[in-house]
Amino acid sequence: MALLSVHNLSQSFGGLQALTDFNMEIGGYDLVGLIGPNGAGKTTVFNLVSGFYTPTRGAIVFNGKPTRGMKPHEVTALGLARTFQNIRLWNDLSVLDNIRIAQYHRLGYGFLDAVLRTARYARAEKNVDRKCRDILDMMDLTEFVEELPKNLPYGLQRRVELARALSTKPRLLLLDEPAAGLNALDVDGLIHLIRWIYNEFKISIWMIEHQMKVVMTLCQRLMVMDFGKTIADGAPGEIQNNPDVIAAYLGDGAV
Repeated sequence: MALLSVHNLSQSFGGLQALTDFNMEIGGYDLVGLIGPNGAGKTTVFNLVSGFYTPTRGAIVFNGKPTRGMKPHEVTALGLARTFQNIRLWNDLSVLDNIRIAQYHRLGYGFLDAVLRTARYARAEKNVDRKCRDILDMMDLTEFVEELPKNLPYGLQRRVELARALSTKPRLLLLDEPAAGLNALDVDGLIHLIRWIYNEFKISIWMIEHQMKVVMTLCQRLMVMDFGKTIADGAPGEIQNNPDVIAAYLGDGAV
C-alpha cells in the first residue's frame, strides 16, 4: 500500500484554476522530485497535501487515512513534515527551542500539569529536551543550541529547519525548494545532507526544486508540472530528454 495517494486533486482560487486532476503515489522509501516553471502549481500541491489548503476536488490519503479537512498539525501527527521555500524559524527563540516547539502535539501532559509542574510534566520535558538535543547532534548543530537562528548563516538556518521537521519523526518529508538562496558550495552540502537523511532515517522524501543539479543527482523519479497539470512522470534521464519538458521548463537546447 502506498504511503501517500493523491487522486484527481484539483484546486481553484476564484476564477483561477491552479491545479487540475493531479494524481500520484509515494511508497514508504521513495525520493521523488516535483519540478516545473514558476506558477505551475507545485507549492499548491504541497499546501494541499500538508493541510494548509482544502482541495476543491479530489482525495488525499496519507498513511492509510483520508486527510481532507485535517489541520496541518493533524497531518503532521500522522507522520508528514515539511519545510518551506522561505525559511520559517522563530528567530527570537533559540535553536533548541525551535526544535522543542515542534513537539507540542506529543508532550503527553495537560494544562494543569504545566501549571503545577507535576512529575508527569517534568518527565515529559526531560524526554523532549533529550530527543531535541539528539536530533541537533545528528545534524551537527550541537554548538548552536543556544544561538538565535537569525544570527546563523543561511545554510545553517536551512539545517535547523530540517532538524525541526525531522524531530517530528515523519514518514514523509516534503522539501519546498531546499536549495533556494544557497551558494554553490552550500548546494553541494545540501545534496550530501539530503542523501544522508534519506539513508539514515529511512523515510520518503518529496521535494520541489528548481536547481536541476539537486533533483537529477538525488531523485529516483521526477514529476513535471506546467499550468497546473502533470506533463511528465519518470526517471530523471527520461525527463531530461522529454520534448514536452524541454519546451515547458528546461528550454530549447538545455539538454
